[in-house]
Amino acid sequence: MLREPSRYGGGHYALAQATPMSATVVPLPPNSSSETTDFLRRMASMVSGRNGEMLLRAAALIESLSQRAMSAERLYHREHEENTRNTDLREAGERASDAMVKQIDGLRSQLAEVAAAAADERAAFDAERGKLLGLMQHAESHIGKLTSELETLHASVDSFNETVISVPIEVLRLARTQFDFLSAGFARKGDVISQAMSEIGGFAIDEALTAKKADPP
Repeated sequence: MLREPSRYGGGHYALAQATPMSATVVPLPPNSSSETTDFLRRMASMVSGRNGEMLLRAAALIESLSQRAMSAERLYHREHEENTRNTDLREAGERASDAMVKQIDGLRSQLAEVAAAAADERAAFDAERGKLLGLMQHAESHIGKLTSELETLHASVDSFNETVISVPIEVLRLARTQFDFLSAGFARKGDVISQAMSEIGGFAIDEALTAKKADPP
């Protein structure tokens, strides 16, 4: 039942020596390669000569290819799992990046609002400070005028005291009441200078009254 080596041995040898072609790695059926190699080895033990050697080489080649196929399949699964993990990590990174971009945009918007509010407050502060400086300058000018007026009034009072003649106390008290009335009227009108002059006149009369009380009878 065995074929002659000259008719079939060469054919098997030519098949074994053919250039291998690339193919997609697919899972092998369980025990298919081992059953084939076992069958080839059994056949080799029953055939002598070159045909037996070719059967053994074919069995060894099948085992080698089977091992390579299984290694390729394991490598493919590892790479597939690694690619899946990388994809998951990339998607997670993209989601985190999107969230961070949104957060940064929100912070930028808040910063712009705070900067605008600070600019408005700064402008209002500068305007208020300008008003206060103007009021201070006006007050300083007014105080200078009042000081000059008071000095002139003091000089007038001193000159008057030097030439004053004896006046009854009742007249001085009446004049003091008149100065109080004038001072109150000027205060209602907002005439600060006239009010101050009236008050100084009243103080001068008070000093005169005090001096009269201190004089011996």
